[in-house]
Amino acid sequence: MDSSLDQAGTPDAAETQRDRAAGEGQGQRARLLLPASAERPGGAKSGQAEDARRRHRRWLLIGGIGAVVLIAALVFGIPWIVHRMSVVTTDDAYVNGHVTSVAARVQGQVARVLVDDNNRVRKGDLLLQLDRQPYEVQVAQKQAAVGTAQAALVNSEAQVRGLLAQIFSQRWQLQRGIEGVRNQLALLRSNVSQLKVEQANLVLAENDYLRGQGLIVHSAISQQQFDQYKAALEVAKNRVAAAQDTIQQTRASLGLAPDRDRPLDVPVHLDQSFSGVRQALGQMVQSLAQLGIAPKSYDAPPEQVLAQLHAEAQSPQAFDRLVSRAPAVLAARAQVQQAEDDLRQAELNLSYCDVIAEIDGAVARRNVNPGDNAQPGQPLMAVRSLTEIWIDANFKETQLADLRIGQRAELYVDMYGKRRQFHGRITGFTAGTGSTLSLLPPQNATGNFVKVVQRLPVRIELTEPNPEDYPLFIGLSVEPEVYYKEPATGPDAGKYLQPYMLPTVSSPSLIPSGEREARASR
Repeated sequence: MDSSLDQAGTPDAAETQRDRAAGEGQGQRARLLLPASAERPGGAKSGQAEDARRRHRRWLLIGGIGAVVLIAALVFGIPWIVHRMSVVTTDDAYVNGHVTSVAARVQGQVARVLVDDNNRVRKGDLLLQLDRQPYEVQVAQKQAAVGTAQAALVNSEAQVRGLLAQIFSQRWQLQRGIEGVRNQLALLRSNVSQLKVEQANLVLAENDYLRGQGLIVHSAISQQQFDQYKAALEVAKNRVAAAQDTIQQTRASLGLAPDRDRPLDVPVHLDQSFSGVRQALGQMVQSLAQLGIAPKSYDAPPEQVLAQLHAEAQSPQAFDRLVSRAPAVLAARAQVQQAEDDLRQAELNLSYCDVIAEIDGAVARRNVNPGDNAQPGQPLMAVRSLTEIWIDANFKETQLADLRIGQRAELYVDMYGKRRQFHGRITGFTAGTGSTLSLLPPQNATGNFVKVVQRLPVRIELTEPNPEDYPLFIGLSVEPEVYYKEPATGPDAGKYLQPYMLPTVSSPSLIPSGEREARASR
């Protein structure tokens, strides 16, 4: 150990050691810079083979990936291309639906509000109530008015029945008047016959008196007997004069002028035209007018009026019919009807205090609170339907050539993405593009014209109910796909326009009354 230290300690030994270390370091660096193939025999050939294998594996990997991509493109790309070529789609589509405005129908103070925004309600559910007390008072008043009108109707019917009894009494008075005239005519004829008897007695008395004058001269008869002939002649003359006066008195009672030459000269229908008969007839016609019965002619003879009255009231049912058709009864019945109508209106107003939902849906835009004073027609809230909804798809005019009513549509809503697919069908085309139906439609006839592709709203209705799990809200964006190559199905399939929903009805004033009645009966 001491000798080694001695050797290392000399300057020549130290220099030799340094040269040996530097040579070893250069040899190591040279081995690191040389390729591995230069270290052993045959290294160059094995490196080339390894590079070839690596390139082969790389091309196999690239080819496999390309084949997978090509197969995926064929499997997924071709059906996608075929699908896109068989549908018409747009991203300008939205969910739409009915919105019912809830308004008060009567004036009143809001007592309570039972719903709030976004609450679901069913048709007939109570939404809010107005103060009912003022309308309950009106109902009570109208009920009292109905009772008064009904009592007036009963009174009118009783008065009409009394009037009918009076008319029948006047009928018998008229009949008695006719019979009185006929009796007077018979009496006139009897008086004329009696006049003839008296005239024959006068002739006999005159002959006896003349014969007595011839006999009294020759004292063939006594003076007493002659005086009897003379007295009989005077009596006969007076009896003839009395008979003539009786005939003229009878004529005067019949309203006829004195006529000694033709005492039986009377009108043919004197029993129908006699003043007393006409007076009784006038009284009866006046009473009949209160029943709404008028003679066919105001110059009609009494027998005709009596026959008409007999025809009108020949049975108890006809008697009741006369009572029901009397103007006073009709007026009273109209008052009862008016009172009942007023009562129904008051009851309706009372029922209008309960504001109910007219459709199923969700409450929106509530702007009413208890204590507010609601006016008729004032919007209080709205109910948006969750079932009566559809899609308004605004297709470009260049996409409408193959679209028809009844074509199937698949709907994708942005809210749900591809998780939920909705089904529908085209049900109609709006009768104008969106620009023409706007508040300020374009005026293409003036100024510079720039052609813009127009969009026409197409209505797509769901063929399935709005699901509870995936509801559609009005205003949501939808992407519809219409399968225009498939045959259209359902009502009005294959058409652009829907049929007329209501039958053609002409103005009632232009339709003859007979045809109107026939249409009404159908």
